Amino acid sequence: MAVYREPISKKCKSLGISPAVLGYTHKKETRRKFGAGSNTRKKVSEYGLQLKEKQKLKFIYGVLEKQFYRYYEIAIREEGVTGENLLLLLESRLDNVVYRMNMAITRREARQLVGHGHFTVNGKRVDIPSYRVKVGDVVALHEGSKKSAKFEQIIELTHGRTAPQWLDVNREARTATVVRKPQRDELDFEIQENLVIELYSK
Repeated sequence: MAVYREPISKKCKSLGISPAVLGYTHKKETRRKFGAGSNTRKKVSEYGLQLKEKQKLKFIYGVLEKQFYRYYEIAIREEGVTGENLLLLLESRLDNVVYRMNMAITRREARQLVGHGHFTVNGKRVDIPSYRVKVGDVVALHEGSKKSAKFEQIIELTHGRTAPQWLDVNREARTATVVRKPQRDELDFEIQENLVIELYSK
């Protein structure tokens, strides 16, 4: 799991993303506008723009370079647009699904919860955050974790947060079924994935 020791708000500002993208909605972190930061004062090279978009994706999903490059290699081998394939692979991670089904406040927390064995896929406990879910898979909170005060708090704090349409979420049962593949326009952040592909294609 990627470990970022730099303050979340500072990292978000440098990448031009809102902490809300990661699930952080504290007033002190969202009251400022997160734009392009100090980079607006100087011209950024094409390489710099490409690198920033890659860093943004890696940071949002919490993956390190080696694993991220493996996703790229898989994306170029699959049919379709490589950039969209890459995004699909990242969205299909189990930790991201847990976050998107609102069973974790942040993606970082989702990675920890999955790693601690709190979730099952099709009835079997899975503790690998990078596990790739498929259409038809049912992700559920493990029976032994349903009465945990931790998850009661999460349910309360994520109340009103919507899940993407590619997930059929049952909040009462603490489950989510993957009904179809994620679509590009269902991301919860802005990204120019073509720049990432161009960077790796050089």
